[in-house]
Amino acid sequence: MRGKLVANLSATARAFRVLAIVVAGLASFAHEAATQGPVHRIGIIQGVEDAAVRALPDALRARGYDVGRNLQIEVRSAQDQFDRIPALVAELVALHPDIIVAASPQTAVAVHATAPEIPLVFLTVADPVGIGLVPNLAHPGGNVTGIMTMVPEGFGAKLLELLKTVAPDASRIATLVNPKNQIHQRNQLKYADAARQLGVELVVVQASKVEELEAAFQEAHARGAEAINVLGDTVTVRASAKIANLTLQYRWPSIYLFRQSVQDGGLMSYGPNLGELGRACARQIDNILKGAKPGDLPVEQPTRFDLVINLKTAKALGITIPATLLAQAAELIE
Repeated sequence: MRGKLVANLSATARAFRVLAIVVAGLASFAHEAATQGPVHRIGIIQGVEDAAVRALPDALRARGYDVGRNLQIEVRSAQDQFDRIPALVAELVALHPDIIVAASPQTAVAVHATAPEIPLVFLTVADPVGIGLVPNLAHPGGNVTGIMTMVPEGFGAKLLELLKTVAPDASRIATLVNPKNQIHQRNQLKYADAARQLGVELVVVQASKVEELEAAFQEAHARGAEAINVLGDTVTVRASAKIANLTLQYRWPSIYLFRQSVQDGGLMSYGPNLGELGRACARQIDNILKGAKPGDLPVEQPTRFDLVINLKTAKALGITIPATLLAQAAELIE
């Protein structure tokens, strides 16, 4: 009898110990849930993946947002198929995100038109005022802010000057534009003015999808182009290796906005550091999640522009890069 009593007491004690462990675990879970705060949902829509978007998760983690703990990220990518953008925007809106990040002019305009009630942070947009996203950079107003890729005035002239430096004898310079990119349309006159000041003729050719690139290059060649300026766009980013091969085929010096194009075999790029833009975007997201109104946050402009040169491509083209450019380069790819 006494043995049964002792056994029952021991079983009861073990049960209490198990219960205490469970209660302690639940209390710890509740404390962790309370301290980590709400789970935020960020929607990202991009024309094509780029380094700025890739930098976002790490940049947000540095600010205390961890995917799976207090952050969910939903990504949609159009892969330069612009007719898919409205459906992709609708998918994101249906998820009721706290913020949508739109990484291209086309996606930013679509989000702004479709869901003006959702805070929008645009990324890799060169001229947000020109395409109607914001009335001005200092006071964007409404539910929109973001990060530009270019300082508008004089940037196109700088690209042509750099290209002319490595191709001093070129009298005709092709410029590859996407006719569906509003910013390209707006900037064509600026590039034409810059070309006239340099004493060269601008040969404008168009491609709105990858399949049109070869025809655009053939047209530029037929019109006597001797070098090419490839404007930044989802199409040119996605097809950067193909474009680099075409420039080698026609033996044209080339300049781009993004480093990826040079890494894939283009001659040189001059543009903003995309990792820095991604970190700036994370800063704006953090401010909005903490209560700031997007329209009260000034649109940020790049503070760092990198010149990247592919020396292997220069050698293949028989080009000697001037020492002045080599000294300016942030990176030399060999």
